[in-house]
Formats: sequence, C-alpha cells, structure tokens
Amino acid sequence: MVKLLNQWVALPDRLVVLCLVGSTMLAIGGCEAVAKRQEPANPSVAEQRESPKPPAQTANSSTAAPMVNNPNFIADAVERVGPSVVRINALKRVNGDVDPFRQFFGEGGMPEEKVREGSGSGFILTSNGRVLTNAHVVEGADEVEVKLKDGRSFKGKVVGLDTVTDIAAIKIAANELPAVTIGNSDQLTPGNWAIAIGNPLGLDNTVTAGIISALGRSSREVGISDKRVSFIQTDAAINPGNSGGPLLNDRGEVIGVNTAIRANAQGLGFAIPMSTAQRIADQLFAQGKASHPFLGIQMLDLTPQLKQRLNENAELDFKVTQDQGVLVVLVGRNTPALTAGMKPGDILKKIEETEIKEAEDVRDRLDRAKVGEPVSVTVDRQGQTVVLKVTPVNLPPRS
Repeated sequence: MVKLLNQWVALPDRLVVLCLVGSTMLAIGGCEAVAKRQEPANPSVAEQRESPKPPAQTANSSTAAPMVNNPNFIADAVERVGPSVVRINALKRVNGDVDPFRQFFGEGGMPEEKVREGSGSGFILTSNGRVLTNAHVVEGADEVEVKLKDGRSFKGKVVGLDTVTDIAAIKIAANELPAVTIGNSDQLTPGNWAIAIGNPLGLDNTVTAGIISALGRSSREVGISDKRVSFIQTDAAINPGNSGGPLLNDRGEVIGVNTAIRANAQGLGFAIPMSTAQRIADQLFAQGKASHPFLGIQMLDLTPQLKQRLNENAELDFKVTQDQGVLVVLVGRNTPALTAGMKPGDILKKIEETEIKEAEDVRDRLDRAKVGEPVSVTVDRQGQTVVLKVTPVNLPPRS
C-alpha cells in the first residue's frame, strides 16, 4: 500500500485526498492566476455591479438598501463597519537567554522573562462583546488585548479556538458595542466587489478593495493542507496583520474572515467564508470547541486517464468501472467507514440526498452532519448500488 500511495503522487492534478488524520479534501495543483480587476465586457455583469441585488436575509442580515449608482459605496461601507473592526494584541511570555556578563559577575544566572507581542485584526460579532478573529492570531497567547477604533481597550478572554478552520472566539466585558452585519457568503459570485478592513503591518484601520477572484479554493490549492476550509479568493490586498479582519461586500456586510496565509502571495488573498466562520463561532461560544465529522477514507476524483492508470496497476484488488465520480481508494483502520462496511473501489454517489460529484462535495456535506448521528451513504460497488449507514466521529487530532 505504501508503494501504491507513492505512485499516486504522480497522478494527474485532479487527485483529491481526504487524509485519515483529518486534513480536508485536497485538490493537487497550483493556484490559478488571479483575475485582474476590470470592468467586465458583458453589459449584464456591469449593470449588476452598478445596481447590485440585495442578498437573502439571514438572522443577522440588515435591511440596508443596495448602493444604487453610488460612487462612494466603499467609503459608505467602511464608515458603517469601521467602528466594529478591532486590533488584537496577543502577548506571550517566554524565557530569554541568560546574560553571560551578569552571570560572570555573580548577579544571577536565571534567564530573564521576555514578552513577545503579535497583532492581528478582528471584528465585533455581537453588541455584548463577542469578537471573532483567526485562531493563529491568538494561539498560545498568555494575554489578549482587544483595542477598539474609538481608543478603548479591553482584556479579551479566548473562549475557544479551532485550528482546523483557523477561527477563534473572544469575549470582552462590554455592552452596546458596534456589531457588524452578517452577509450571505453562499451567494457570492466571482466578480463581486470585496472590501477588506484590518491592521496590516500595524497600520490600523487600513482599507483595501477589489473583487472576488474565485470561490471554493481548497486548502491544498491555497497551500495549507491541514485546514478544512473552502476559501474565498480575492485580489483585495491582505497582508500580515489583516488576519482575522472582515471581508465585506458592497453593502458593508461581512462575507468572510481574512487570513494572511500565503507569505509569498502577490496580488491575491484569501478569506474564510462567513457561513463557515459563523457555524464554528456558534460552537466555540456555546461549548468552547468545534466538532468536525470524520469518516476515515481516502478519495480520488476520477477522470478517464486516472481510470486507465488505476486499472493498469496490478496491485489493486479492484477494477474501476467509471471514469468520473469520487472513488474510495483507502479505508482506515478503526474508522466509521470501515465499521459501516465501506470498501476500496466504492464510488460515492450520495450522502443523504446530496449527490456527490467531486470530493469537495463530501466535505461540504459532512460539515452539515453531526458527530455521532448516522448518515446514509450510497455507493456504487462494481455496478451494484449499496446503501451504508455511517456514524461520523470527531476529527482526530493531528499526530
């Protein structure tokens, strides 16, 4: 099997894997070039930019009218949201090196305690002091300070953080705070406006704007295979210090959480969709941790070329009968998939009523499942339809 897995490294760039230790479904291949910001040639798209349609109402969605023919819509959006964007200062105490001169003169050989400070961005989720940011901004911090635009500063308590999605929940002791309005990140389209606010490189309340360049970027495409997120890609500048700040639509509604994850990125940035961030934040504020349903399989997105290569491999004990779909290539030991009877060679067709066409569909549907509650998984097994009941467990920690 090790030999087989090594051979998969050379397979085409449609190879997609769900790692047994919990990494997301990952598409191997480089990120595509970022779309250049320009007015589209299609008149209907241009009209949509000038007169955007209001998004579907959500529990936190505002009733603000769309910015019809408003040349200052970015400034208006920033004016509304700016007071809700905060600076996150994370302090960590570490032991420094022993000063050799002090030790030589008998002044003590104990190392001095030093304080390392990092900063990022965040935003106020609710008026009673719930704040959202990236997990990597506050992970390992001994103290967290939340500084508002109006100059007030509060001690922040990290209620919970989730390294799988890079979301952290912070609570501050304050009320009647300016909270953001949440937009619908599930209705985004490449070409929509995108506005980022944050504190890049220590420069507070910096605003950048661009467009949504792409949607559904996998963690592997982005270069962080240990995450479980389908990222929003934007050409709005996102730099160190922007992490945890909001990505806005043209109405000033939060559609994503910015994350500076590619140090070598030029002209592209990434954000966690707000639908994902909100779901994880709700769990963190409620129970201090987030759950991620896990089956324990490795998968491939099939292509005709991949089908041929697999069928030519004498070490496989199954034959691939289809040239498209999602193929199970490995079932982990002591996993829910194995317990339910899933086998290598199965082609995933449905999870509950959701049709599976690519591996990303599996992860997206699993994210809506619950740990400990069985889900119906329909597979094609050598031409026969088999329905399995699989009970997901929580994603195991990375070893």
